Amino acid sequence: MKKSQDDLLVINNLRKSFNNDLVLDDVSLTLKEHEVKVLIGASGSGKSTLLRCINLLERIDDGQLLLAGEDIASEKIDRDRIRSQIGTVFQSFNLFPHLTVIKNIALAPVQVHGWSKEEAMQKAMDLLERFGLKEKANQYPDLLSGGQQQRVAILRAIISKPKVLLLDEVTSALDPILIGEVLSLISELKAEGMTMMIATHEMGFAYKVADELMFLHKGVIAESGKPEKLLAKPKSKELKEFLKSLHDAGRL
Repeated sequence: MKKSQDDLLVINNLRKSFNNDLVLDDVSLTLKEHEVKVLIGASGSGKSTLLRCINLLERIDDGQLLLAGEDIASEKIDRDRIRSQIGTVFQSFNLFPHLTVIKNIALAPVQVHGWSKEEAMQKAMDLLERFGLKEKANQYPDLLSGGQQQRVAILRAIISKPKVLLLDEVTSALDPILIGEVLSLISELKAEGMTMMIATHEMGFAYKVADELMFLHKGVIAESGKPEKLLAKPKSKELKEFLKSLHDAGRL
């Protein structure tokens, strides 16, 4: 796959197995700066594993991972340095329960990036104010709703301005009434030019935010394209069946 100057992330022929189970099979894609790609597909299709390979939580078996031109799959790479350039938010909020909201957000900039405590706390407060959570700054996570906790987790991931933000089913643990506030925050980040790769089952949101949808099926990108085209006129049997299953379940 050819690389152009604005390709921020390039994946070539990535393969990943767990024991004898091939989870990702020859996956190739590019993510340009300021682009949002959304991964869709049934549970077990490989979406989460792909994101975990990108942020180096899983070692790949074969293929190439390039971040801003650097081979990040190399055995010699400083994995912590690379992870500091990639923001990641998972289904579970993973906030530290013994730290207040603002200290949760400010922790990594101080400990990982070497910011002063004063600078980190000010930047954290700026983010909280910008995204309507200022009054929660000194509360502990267990006093927040699930939607508020997930928004804090996203702010923690973006405070250090990562090159790319990975979001893995960030609304799946939320009640339907709380999903909207999280999706609204992500939409704002898109409007500001954040480069993102998102795995989601929220098809309405995927349609709205994606520059490109990528449908994974059994570890393969079976189909990809603009959301309005992909969802309206799916070509593959697998995507047609996936969309029908969502429709039958009232999720499309």
